[in-house]
Amino acid sequence: MCDRHQCRSSDKRTIKRRIGDNGEESVIEYMTEKGYRLVCRNFSVHNVGEIDCVFEKDNEIYVTEVRSRRNDGPYPSSCESVDYNKQRKILRCTKYLVARYGLYDRNITFLIGQVTHSAAGMVQNVEIIPF
Repeated sequence: MCDRHQCRSSDKRTIKRRIGDNGEESVIEYMTEKGYRLVCRNFSVHNVGEIDCVFEKDNEIYVTEVRSRRNDGPYPSSCESVDYNKQRKILRCTKYLVARYGLYDRNITFLIGQVTHSAAGMVQNVEIIPF
């Protein structure tokens, strides 16, 4: 597997990226255990946006935005960070996804994979919430 990012333990962006990747892996594991099939991961469209994970179950498509947050501090829920602008980007990107995979006849559900982790980056909880 090719890794696009060079890792250094002192690089905060890399640490955040690893926590984000760990969150995505946790959501994928959670969803596949529930019977969903991963269609694609990190589907991106230049100058439009990115979809973290796309799943399929019972002929329905589930577009999933993954959000990771620590379990401490006065921070709002990670779901609150998926605001109107982010939802618009996801919707625009989904139009390209539908065209690319020929999903015109499928129902599409939009989900947030909310991952809570410790300060050390260990996953504590995964919740799937529709938006």
